Amino acid sequence: MKIIKAKDYEDMSRKAANIISAQVILKPDCVLGLATGSTPIGAYKQLAAWYEKGDVDFAEVSTYNLDEYRGLSHDDPQSYHYFMNKHFFDHINIDPKNVHVPAGSNTDVDEVCASFDKMVADAGFCDLQLLGIGRNGHIGFNEPDDVFSKGTHCVNLTESTIEANSRLFDSIDDVPRQAYTMGTQTIMYARMILVVANGEAKAQAVHDMCYGPVTPECPASILQLHTNVTIVADDEALALCKDELALFRFDTPWCVDSVKVVRPRSDSGSFFYAELSTKMRQSNSFLTAISNKSNRSVGAWQKL
Repeated sequence: MKIIKAKDYEDMSRKAANIISAQVILKPDCVLGLATGSTPIGAYKQLAAWYEKGDVDFAEVSTYNLDEYRGLSHDDPQSYHYFMNKHFFDHINIDPKNVHVPAGSNTDVDEVCASFDKMVADAGFCDLQLLGIGRNGHIGFNEPDDVFSKGTHCVNLTESTIEANSRLFDSIDDVPRQAYTMGTQTIMYARMILVVANGEAKAQAVHDMCYGPVTPECPASILQLHTNVTIVADDEALALCKDELALFRFDTPWCVDSVKVVRPRSDSGSFFYAELSTKMRQSNSFLTAISNKSNRSVGAWQKL
């Protein structure tokens, strides 16, 4: 995983938009997997602004959205199809025929899921998949579970997700209780995954995604197994990752030979520790730098 630190929401949005626009510029007919919710709105706004300036062209792009509420038609103001039109598609030159969102109004679960899986597979899966992350670690609407999901499926939303999404409805009672979502296996087929996160409410989920055990209890943790994941998050969202991130930020980088991240020994107090090379063990300036950025003394690092 590559973690890009942003100062705030605007900075996060701009950095994420840069990554997406680069994908579109390098491959004009690329396949984008898109997310909804409040987090990516800033990135969509920035991309639309760059389109207006002539910096990026979406004429050949195809998109596949992660999810849709079951029971809502595409023209329902609370549907994710409507959301995408309002915040992105209506402001760029994408061909409506190239826009794909699960058919929320179709209540035939098997038909909807099989059809959407076939569309994504026929497109060759996503070149870039944009994700947000829920407070409970969900990606798309893949909620914490006993197993990782595979293809598109219908999910019963958890109370925490319903509560989090209620801010977009007049009442929490109006929030649908079920949704269609792309499965984690399909998400993992994307050639690149971009995760955006902001705010202290996401801090625990971001930490568990990056540094916790890989478990369906935190669906986003499976991203640790993907070979090309970039996370753009602000200071608040990365607040619980400071100890781990400190291992890779040194004021004296010329002292660093190599750092191997491995599972902790039984006496380790943190999830990761650095396995130091002989050269690094003998470098007082490096050991001082790393001890200042962690809760270990110089002597403790020398013994690792």
